[in-house]
Amino acid sequence: MNRREFVTAGVVAGVAAMGTQGALAQGSNRARFRMKYAPHFGMFKNSAGNDPIDQLKFAADQGFTAWEDNGMMRKDVDLQKRIARTMVQRDMTMGVFVSSGGFDRNEFVTKTSKDLHGRLRTQMKKAVEVAKRVNATWSTFVPGNTTQRLEHDYQMANCIENLKVCAEVCEPAGLVLVLEPLNWWANHPGLFLTKIPQAYLICKGVGSPSVKILDDLYHQQISEGNLIPNMDKAWDEIAYFQIGDNPGRKEPTTGEINYQNIFKHIHAKGYKDILGMEHGNSRPGKEGEQALIKAYRYCDSF
Repeated sequence: MNRREFVTAGVVAGVAAMGTQGALAQGSNRARFRMKYAPHFGMFKNSAGNDPIDQLKFAADQGFTAWEDNGMMRKDVDLQKRIARTMVQRDMTMGVFVSSGGFDRNEFVTKTSKDLHGRLRTQMKKAVEVAKRVNATWSTFVPGNTTQRLEHDYQMANCIENLKVCAEVCEPAGLVLVLEPLNWWANHPGLFLTKIPQAYLICKGVGSPSVKILDDLYHQQISEGNLIPNMDKAWDEIAYFQIGDNPGRKEPTTGEINYQNIFKHIHAKGYKDILGMEHGNSRPGKEGEQALIKAYRYCDSF
């Protein structure tokens, strides 16, 4: 019997085991999850419809207490404000939005210059304004592509120096840039930042509370595996987690990663922040959305 077949039974047992953790979500009879799993827009569109506010409310009614949105900076200011109001009303925590993708550029690791630093400061000021508007603490930052024309250690030095400039803007505002290592093999060939130890070294080099690690467990299962030992070694620099099973990048219980055990480990270490649900649904329609919720109930029942 595989993990997916355990889910239905696990949901019932997990909710019963939550005890004092089972505070009810506003307007719902579903217990809140033990940990702050954060869905994103579109994940529950078949159940809630296309309106983003209705999607937020639906998630809250299912017991989710967090949310994330990579594209928040591109949203209309009025919508950002409505999202923030709804999340306050439903006692939900805002997770990451992307402030710098850099997927098609390598200048972040190939140079430092007054021009680049000026553009970085401008971009970070915009990110700070969005963060204030939507009550966000974390923002995803991807340093961009690597190059074969400059030795790796020089690229590391440039990356660190440029992140120090970003931190000058973010630190006074309390915004934390979380560096996300991404895998080369399945999704992002050519990127500079790929593994947790590399991100750890960069964070130590920058030395700012506003530059930390986003440990995306889907990417790291592909890039390096050894998920729990690697997170333990880098623990003091990890500020955020994201989730996705492998293969397929769908919800937990659909692949090879034992997320129930990982959530138990993270919880035991005292982690109280967000685990972003940066994955797709393994099944279509409302049925798939309910299967996703059941999978999280099972994994949350440690």
